Amino acid sequence: RSGGGGRGAGVALLVILCKHLSSWQLKHKPRSLSNSQLKRLAALVDLKRLWNTSLQPMLIERYPGSPGNQRVRQFITERMHSLAASWHVELDSFKAQAPHGPVDFANVVATLDPAATWRLVLACHYDSKYFPHDRHGQAFVGASDSAVPCAMLLELVTALDRELLEAKEQVSRTGSGLGLMLLFFDGEEAFKDWSATDSLYGSRHLAERLATPHWFLHGHPPRQSLFVLLDLLGARQPMFQNHFPETANWFQRLLGIEKRLHRLGLLQSHPQEQLYFQRDSFYSHVEDDHVPFLRKGVPILHLIATPFPEVWHTMRDTEENLHPPTVENLCRILAAFLAEYLWL
Repeated sequence: RSGGGGRGAGVALLVILCKHLSSWQLKHKPRSLSNSQLKRLAALVDLKRLWNTSLQPMLIERYPGSPGNQRVRQFITERMHSLAASWHVELDSFKAQAPHGPVDFANVVATLDPAATWRLVLACHYDSKYFPHDRHGQAFVGASDSAVPCAMLLELVTALDRELLEAKEQVSRTGSGLGLMLLFFDGEEAFKDWSATDSLYGSRHLAERLATPHWFLHGHPPRQSLFVLLDLLGARQPMFQNHFPETANWFQRLLGIEKRLHRLGLLQSHPQEQLYFQRDSFYSHVEDDHVPFLRKGVPILHLIATPFPEVWHTMRDTEENLHPPTVENLCRILAAFLAEYLWL
C-alpha cells in the first residue's frame, strides 16, 4: 500500500461519493450489547486457535504465482468450507500483466448468504510482497502484512460460527436482509514500484466483477453496506484513525467498543481505555485494496495501523515481532462490532 500522492484528489473523491450513499447505508442502526453479551463474545475468541490453526499455515512466502500462494489460498478455502455456517466459497481467478510478465492471480470470495440484499464486507490480502531471499536464505513472510489480518478474519467467523449460522437462516426465511462477505485479495503488493498498474491486482479485478450480474447465484450484484479492510496488524499498540467522514459513525462504534471492553477488564496489555482507535480524523486516505471499491461508491472503514509498523516491508516482519495480546484484543473488538452490525 501507499500513503503518498493523490491526497487532494482523494478528498475530492470522498465528497462526491458521500452524496451517492443510499438512505439504507446511512440509516442502518447497530444492535446495542449489554455487558454480559460483550463478555460472552469476548470469551468466544480463542487466541490459541487463531495462532496455531489460522496464522501458522500462512507464515510462508506467498507472493502471487508462488507455490506458497497456492497453499495459503487452498488453506483459506478449506477453512471456510469447514464451518457449520456453510459458506459459499469461490475463486476469482485471472491472469494480469506484471512488470516481469503475466502472472496468475486468484481472490477468495466467501459469501455467508447469497440471498442477502446487503452485505457487510470484511477484507484483507493474503499475498506477500516479493523480495529475494536474504543471505541466510530467509524469505519474506509478511506476518503483519497481511498474515495476521487473514488469521483474524478466519478466527472471527470461527468464533461466531453458530451466531452466523442463525443469522443466515434468518435471511433465508425472509429472503432479504443483511449478510456477510469475506474477501481475501491476491496481488495487493507491487512487484516493483507502486503504481496504478503495479498494485492492487486482485481488488481492481474483483471490484469490476462484483458489478457484473451474471457472476452471482441470484443474478444480481450484492450491495455493499460497508467495506472493512484490515491491513498491517499484529504489532504492539497500533493506532487507527478515521479516514472517511461518511463512515465516522462506524469508526466511533469501534472506539466505543474498545473503551467498554477495557472497562470490563477484557483487553490484555491495554493500559488505557482509548489506545488503538484515535479520535483524530485523517481524511487523506492510504492507498490500499479498498480504493477500487471506494471509486464505485462503497463506504469504507480502513483499519490499517498508521504509522506503519517498524518492520513494514523488512525481513523482520515475522512471528517473533508480533504481539499476541494485541491480536486477541483486536479480534475481541471486531467480534463485538460484527455482533452489533449484523444483530447477532
